Amino acid sequence: MLDRILDSDIWYSFRQSKVTMTAAVVTVLLMASAVLAPLISLQNPFDPASLDLLDAFLPPIWQDEGVWTYPLGSDDQGRDMYSAILYGSRVSLLVGFASVVFAMILGVGLGLISGYVGGAVDAVIMRVADVQISFPSILIALLIDGVMRGIVPKDQHDQLAVYVLVVAIGLSQWVQFARTVRGSTMVERNKEYVQAARVIGVPPFLIMLRHVLPNVTGPVLVIATIGLAVAILTEATLSFLGVGVPPTEPSLGTLIRIGNDFLFSGEWWIVIFPGFTLAALVLAVNLLGDWLRDALNPKLR
Repeated sequence: MLDRILDSDIWYSFRQSKVTMTAAVVTVLLMASAVLAPLISLQNPFDPASLDLLDAFLPPIWQDEGVWTYPLGSDDQGRDMYSAILYGSRVSLLVGFASVVFAMILGVGLGLISGYVGGAVDAVIMRVADVQISFPSILIALLIDGVMRGIVPKDQHDQLAVYVLVVAIGLSQWVQFARTVRGSTMVERNKEYVQAARVIGVPPFLIMLRHVLPNVTGPVLVIATIGLAVAILTEATLSFLGVGVPPTEPSLGTLIRIGNDFLFSGEWWIVIFPGFTLAALVLAVNLLGDWLRDALNPKLR
C-alpha cells in the first residue's frame, strides 16, 4: 500500500512543489500543537485558578520586562499567550472540522438525491441553493447563529455555543458540495454500470451509496480542504464580532478581538501572535487545497 502511494502521480506532484510541502509542514505542526496543547502548554489559560492578574500585560521574553514563564507575553487577565494560542487553535480547528463534516454530509446527500432523482426534487433543492449562494456565507452564518441563539434558552448559550457555531457554519457551506456532487451524479447516472445495477434490481439508495458516491468523491475532497480554511476563518470572524464561542473557551478569533482593544496602547503581542497563527493556518490549508485540486485534475497537470 505504501509503495503504491509513493509511486503515485499525486505523491510525485507533492514532492515537486516546495510551496505545498511547506504548507503541509505548517499545517501538521499547527494541528499537532493544538491536539497536544495540554502536554506542551505552560499553563491552562482557561483555568481561573492558574491566572494571576499581577502578571497581566507582560511583554514577550525578548523585551526588557519579559519573563520565561510567558515567552510570548501575557494578556489583560495574566494568561500566557503561547498557551492561549494553543488552546484557542484547538477550538478553532474543532469548529472548523466539525462544520466541514456537517456541510459535507448534508451537501453530498442532497447533491446525490438532486442529481440522481432529478425532476421536481432537483428543482427545489437547486432553487434553495441558488437563493443561498446569492448571499455571502458570513451573513448566512450570522443569520442562522442569531436564529438558533433565539431558540436556545439564555442559560444554555455558553454550553451550546460550539454546537450552534458548527450548525451555522455548516449550513452556510453545504451549497458548494451539493452543486458539485449534483453535476457529477448527473453524468454518472447515465453510465453503463449504473444502468446494469438498475436492471438487476438494486434499490436507488444503494446505487447512490455504493456505485455513484465513490466516483464523485474527488472534487468533494478538494472542496472540503478549502472549506476547512473558510470555516476556520468564518468562526474567527464570528468570534471577533462577539457571537462565537464563549469567553471561557476562546478561539483564535476571540483572542484577536481581545487583543484589538489593547493594540494602540502598546500591548501589540496580544493581537499579533493569534492573528499570525490564524493567517498561517488558513494560508497553509488553502495552499494544500489548491495543490489537491490540481493534483486530482489531470487537465491541470
